[in-house]
Amino acid sequence: MELQNQLKGLADKIEQLKDKIETEEATKNAFVMPFINILGYDIFNPTEVIPEFTADIGLKKGEKVDYAIFQNGVPILIIECKNWKQDLNVHNSQLFRYFHVTKTRFALLTNGIEYRFYTDLDETNKMDEKPFLEFDICKIKEPIVNEIAKFHKSNFDVDKIVNNASSLKYTKEIKKLLAKEFLEPSYDFVRHFANPVYSGRLTEKVMEQFSELVLKATNQFISEKVNDRLT
Repeated sequence: MELQNQLKGLADKIEQLKDKIETEEATKNAFVMPFINILGYDIFNPTEVIPEFTADIGLKKGEKVDYAIFQNGVPILIIECKNWKQDLNVHNSQLFRYFHVTKTRFALLTNGIEYRFYTDLDETNKMDEKPFLEFDICKIKEPIVNEIAKFHKSNFDVDKIVNNASSLKYTKEIKKLLAKEFLEPSYDFVRHFANPVYSGRLTEKVMEQFSELVLKATNQFISEKVNDRLT
């Protein structure tokens, strides 16, 4: 509950201040550093949090990631920050390079409002293209708070987070597919339901009819489940 209240407090602060924040540096100071602090890490202790951490890549020297969080002398999380107004979709390639050379298992890309946590589920020591945990701090829900809590200094366990990351990543992708299908059912989705219930040939006309029926049925099903839960 305390973590949830702290995150809510930061979200309220962001809503109040964001229109006055103009630079990446101001975003880091006002939004990102308080988040790191909420996770239990001392932002003023250079053995725990190192700003501008050197991440030299091959012959390219002087490359720096915005923050590196350390535990027992080992980097456990690197953080790349952008201005709160920036779209994060165009910035993960930079973090991808840093991930490989720092040997960490976790990376965070954030603009102080959107947070995207990455690991190396697909290939060891190579950052996945898609985050396993993603949220908007101003629209945070309790299940996400529970996932953020795993990164708290008092709870941090690499193996537990990695094991859970796989479930989070694929569950998130499945939910995206379901949301898309429930909005506009694909041919295969419609066919999956039409085949067992329709005895005739699935002509184009029949598929058009079932497309509407599947959309109607899924929406009714969700509505009924919500009502059951409420009652």
